[in-house]
Amino acid sequence: MAFPATRMRRLRATGLLRDMVRETELTPAHLVQPIFVELGTDSRTPIEAMPGIDRLSISHAVEEAGELQAAGVPAVLLFGLPAAKDDVGTGAYDDEGVVQLAVRALKEAHPELLVMTDVCLCAYTTHGHCGVVRPDGVIDNDVTLELLAETAISHARAGADAVAPSDMMDGRIGALRGSLDREDLKETPIVAYSAKYSSAFYGPFREAADSAPAFGDRRTYQMDPANSDEAVREAKLDAEEGADVLMVKPALPYLDVIARVKQETGMPVAAYNVSGEYAMIKAAAAAGHLDERAAVLEALTSIRRAGADIVITYHAKDAAAWLR
Repeated sequence: MAFPATRMRRLRATGLLRDMVRETELTPAHLVQPIFVELGTDSRTPIEAMPGIDRLSISHAVEEAGELQAAGVPAVLLFGLPAAKDDVGTGAYDDEGVVQLAVRALKEAHPELLVMTDVCLCAYTTHGHCGVVRPDGVIDNDVTLELLAETAISHARAGADAVAPSDMMDGRIGALRGSLDREDLKETPIVAYSAKYSSAFYGPFREAADSAPAFGDRRTYQMDPANSDEAVREAKLDAEEGADVLMVKPALPYLDVIARVKQETGMPVAAYNVSGEYAMIKAAAAAGHLDERAAVLEALTSIRRAGADIVITYHAKDAAAWLR
């Protein structure tokens, strides 16, 4: 039986009933806040392209995590800025690296906080690529997999609740799952960046993480924005290799991809509302072109409506406060 439009208008006009029949729910429990961690005793370095977001020393990261928990945000995603870089990203898999130290501090101070860690080499390499670069300029996929596996193991041993490989190398989920299992880390979930597009929306992040490629670009291993069938194939492959959550990144320009991955895999899906999406709303709000609170909540709701179970967003702290 058709539901008459007049009835829906009446429901929308009645606040409590409107909330009760709302199709899509957005709560702080759906949100994950990315955090940039740097070595230092007491540093909080503003990121110019991302107003309101700072690079944090470990002590400040612990403080920020406490505020996030108080606001109802249950999880963080850590990105590290190492003290030094080299051609093979040694800092990524150093057991005393910045992310490993931060994980230990966060879990000690906030044991109930879900701590996820980004697994990639780009922020740790002098060339800024996500893998080991051969002399001919080509990424060595197989060597990179070994180092990514070492990184994931190091993060899990430090206490990370989940690892999130973002490199987009071929076969990385299978390699990480196998390595974690062999090291008796079978209970560590993998949140796979399954459909990570070669996007113009990553610019502010690359400033924040100091991870811009020194040469070339990442189109050979990140996805073409024109493709959605490929995203579904990659997501299904990651699921077969052992991923526990499938991620689409960015979020807003790829709502159709989020929906397809959710519908065609039936897996838990995360969506990354990336730095460029954050910066656009911040800039428009600062210029008086839109209401920041309304725009953020509408954007995050659209990501949930598309099918994302988890929304990784730099707006998480503010959105949680607004929602509560």
